Amino acid sequence: MHFLSTRMHGVADYVVGLLLLAAPYLFGFANGQIEQWLPMVLGALLIVYSLLTRYELGAVHLIPMPVHLWLDGLSGLLLAASPWLFGFADRVFWPHLIVGLIEIVASLTTQREPETLTGGAARI
Repeated sequence: MHFLSTRMHGVADYVVGLLLLAAPYLFGFANGQIEQWLPMVLGALLIVYSLLTRYELGAVHLIPMPVHLWLDGLSGLLLAASPWLFGFADRVFWPHLIVGLIEIVASLTTQREPETLTGGAARI
C-alpha cells in the first residue's frame, strides 16, 4: 500500500528535518543531553540525505528512493525507541515517539520510485 507520492514525501522530509532541528527548543527539552542532540542530528542527516536522493526534491540524485526509505525507517525506529534506549523517557518521550512513528509509517507507505525526474536535476 504505497499511496504517498515521492514528491509529497520529499516535502515531508524537509519539514520533518527542520522540525527535528527545532523540536528541543519548541518543546522545552534543549538541555544539552542526548534527548536534545539525537533528534537534531537525525534532522540534519534527513535533510542531507534528502538532498542526495533520486526524487523530485533531491538536488543531487545519488541515493535511490528505496535506500532513502530504509534510512527513514531506521531513523524513525531509533528516534521512537530512543527515550527508552538512552534512559530519558522519564523526562521526555512524546516528540521522539510520535515523529519516529510518523517516519516509519511514511517509509512503508511511500511509492518506491519517483513519477517524474529530468536529467541530473530534480523537476520541481
